[in-house]
Amino acid sequence: MTSLPSAPSTVRIDAWLWAIRAYKTRSAATTACRAGHVRINGNPVKASQTVIIGDTVRVRQPGFERILEVRRLIAKRVGAEAASHCFTDHTPERPAAPALGLPQRDRGAGRPTKKDRREMDRLRRQ
Repeated sequence: MTSLPSAPSTVRIDAWLWAIRAYKTRSAATTACRAGHVRINGNPVKASQTVIIGDTVRVRQPGFERILEVRRLIAKRVGAEAASHCFTDHTPERPAAPALGLPQRDRGAGRPTKKDRREMDRLRRQ
């Protein structure tokens, strides 16, 4: 296991989200906080809000929402394995995308003919 730096007494939410790799950059985490995509214990927060151990952080990302519980405070970015020890992920499983049942064309078969395209359109309408 990779060792973590000593835990600070307080950490800003944007720095913590960046450190656990929820966002690629700290400025992206700050922007998400300003846009209202981050909530601590159900309340929208500013980027300067501090987190404490036991807080529930909800991060809205494209297509889903992550629910994270703070287990350890961390202000510096560390490896992915070490960062995973700083939170518990309570995000529910995302449902699998439904299969549309569209026919798959063989690779290299070229563009669909007019007849093929009409069949695909008919299947999409069903």
